Amino acid sequence: MNAERRPAQTGAIRIAAVQTVSGPEVDENLAVAARLVAEAAGAGAQLVALPEYFPLLSPDETAKVRLREQPGAGRLQDFLRETARRNRVCLVGGTIPLVAEDEGKVRNTTLVFDAAGEQVARYDKIHLFGFQRGGERYDEAATIEPGSAVAVFDSPAGRTGLSVCYDLRFPELFRAMGRVDLIVLPAAFTYTTGRAHWEVLLRARAIENQCYVMAPAQGGRHPGGRRTWGHTMIVDPWGEVLACRAEGEGVVLADVEPARIAAVRESLPALGHRRL
Repeated sequence: MNAERRPAQTGAIRIAAVQTVSGPEVDENLAVAARLVAEAAGAGAQLVALPEYFPLLSPDETAKVRLREQPGAGRLQDFLRETARRNRVCLVGGTIPLVAEDEGKVRNTTLVFDAAGEQVARYDKIHLFGFQRGGERYDEAATIEPGSAVAVFDSPAGRTGLSVCYDLRFPELFRAMGRVDLIVLPAAFTYTTGRAHWEVLLRARAIENQCYVMAPAQGGRHPGGRRTWGHTMIVDPWGEVLACRAEGEGVVLADVEPARIAAVRESLPALGHRRL
């Protein structure tokens, strides 16, 4: 399904979440990402976000360690910088592996580049996924070193907070962002956990923070057999799902409307009623 081309409403900012089904071949993954970002830009998006692990999702968990880059230099960072500049969009670069203090691990890092190709934000995933049920097992801590800093920046859509995948389950992170207009959450939720929890958690974060939530995701069956939940979506401050793509690569579009945020916060001033 192609991104819908239609004008944004007055005062609104178009945003786009990209869904991919990445595999172990970096060149192929980058080509898909480049094509979908261009599609989003062509549909009028000013802010575009890629999913977690967009350049590499391999059955070999150590592959990302071999792909890791130093901050400020490397093929993946060059790709993000040039893709943002070429399409004249603010690009939230999913996650890429950057060097960690532990030589056997990486930081699972979101970098943001503005329309001029300048880096404007960095977030290292704080909460690391661990899950085991039957033959399904994940242990991100084996190859990833956690971050510790909250990241908020000014984007075309307003004050924007960064988070990644498993962070979604920890509402205190989002409270620590302060008042934001948009939360971006690149993800690669498993099919098992996504089917049970993905949408309800995204809508909860939007409702309790009275802001938009954009969640670009991996969605489909990957080489090696892993299946991700997908359902890339954009949720408004009232918790309504504005757009969603269940599976397969594509682009999800919606408009961030400042007036909508203001109206929700005025009619239900829950953020001002906090006591803890």
